[in-house]
Amino acid sequence: MPTELREHAGRQYAIRFHYALPDDAWAVELSEAVPAPTARAGLPQAASHLPGAAFLVAYVPDEDPTVEPAVHIHSHDEHVIPYEVMNWFMEAVTDQVERCRRAMAEGVADAEE
Repeated sequence: MPTELREHAGRQYAIRFHYALPDDAWAVELSEAVPAPTARAGLPQAASHLPGAAFLVAYVPDEDPTVEPAVHIHSHDEHVIPYEVMNWFMEAVTDQVERCRRAMAEGVADAEE
């Protein structure tokens, strides 16, 4: 899944999706976006910002329906997350949970046939 970027009150934020193999789960990360290196400026369709270090990570299991999704805080510094940005992040997490649960349900149905 691609990275999603959003500007709020003059700051850039990023949501990045990747698979966390040790956790058997999708990771949905929220970070402040950082300016992309100037070397990328000449590349077609290059993003102006890239995800920074994640400070919130939601793990969404996709193999075991008994494991609940959970949000982890990964930060040594204090971060103020505006409500609108937190809502955007939680909507992305909710969408990922729904996709994984649908896929698990379809997998169970396929296995029973």
